[in-house]
Amino acid sequence: MKALSYLLITGLLAACTSVRYMGIETYNPSEVMYPENVRKVLIVNNALPQSPDRGYEFIFLGVPQDTCKANADSALSDACRTLGAAIVESDFFDDVLLFQEATRKDKAFYADVKLSPEEVKSLCEETGADAIISFDRLLFDMKKETGALIAGYVSGSIRIDIAGISRTYLPGKLSPAATVVVSDSISWFEEAYSLEELDLLLPAPEEALRIAGGYIGSKLSSVFVPHWKNDVRWYFTGSGARWKEATAYAVAEKWEQASGRWHYIYTTSSRWSDKAKAASNLALACEITAQMEEALGWAEISYDLFEKNKGKDYTHTRTQQLYTETLKQRILNNKKLNSQFGEK
Repeated sequence: MKALSYLLITGLLAACTSVRYMGIETYNPSEVMYPENVRKVLIVNNALPQSPDRGYEFIFLGVPQDTCKANADSALSDACRTLGAAIVESDFFDDVLLFQEATRKDKAFYADVKLSPEEVKSLCEETGADAIISFDRLLFDMKKETGALIAGYVSGSIRIDIAGISRTYLPGKLSPAATVVVSDSISWFEEAYSLEELDLLLPAPEEALRIAGGYIGSKLSSVFVPHWKNDVRWYFTGSGARWKEATAYAVAEKWEQASGRWHYIYTTSSRWSDKAKAASNLALACEITAQMEEALGWAEISYDLFEKNKGKDYTHTRTQQLYTETLKQRILNNKKLNSQFGEK
């Protein structure tokens, strides 16, 4: 399977200027690389749930509440479950397992404790896994505020900051294969006519923690497996017949025909601006049709024309520079993707 073909167009966004924007999805490699023999992975919760009276601050009408508690046990389970589900959905490994039992015996929930080589070996032998992905620490800092607004309204907000450590382990290795620092946040804000209605709109504390756990588990999957990413591209339009024909073909996603019109404009126009814009469009068409080296070549031509005639600070010069850097990164990513899939 060749990674260079992984690009999906998600639709066109209307624009009122001479530039049309479109959304695309690009396929990106995982940050973690695996040996060829890794076909089955085990998701392990090696983190301890924080104490119910820690990591939860509730300010009610300006007054801090000192009796609030929230249990994070289910949030840890949800983080592991959603991480495993997202990895399964990627279809990268042959099998993904979820270890249901606790691995930690201590009570220091704030501590980052690695799995020992002996534990890794035992878990892999017990489950038949080739590698382990583990949460070794996962903490939540939740702040909830409820306040009064004018005209009798009330407002409420919840913010949860998430911090932790996740690692990949391979049997027979003394050190983890990869260590990932987890840092993110999730928040809610609602307004209501009464406190009772507000309580219905905002999630309960333990439900909010579970949502946060599921959120971080799902998001973290992109570190461990190849994944799709939303991005934005653009192409220039014009008033001439060839420009209009090319735009119509681009809207219909007929990139070969659109490229023919843009190439004609590039080769026949005496105006540098038309050449620069046509070259930029040709770069996009080549990227979409998986001709990455050609795409980079056209993007660099477009950048050179804009820079030579308008300078480095011109808007289109800067955007073309960013686009060339994006294409360079995509070429590197595709090589990494081909390596990841080619070894499997």
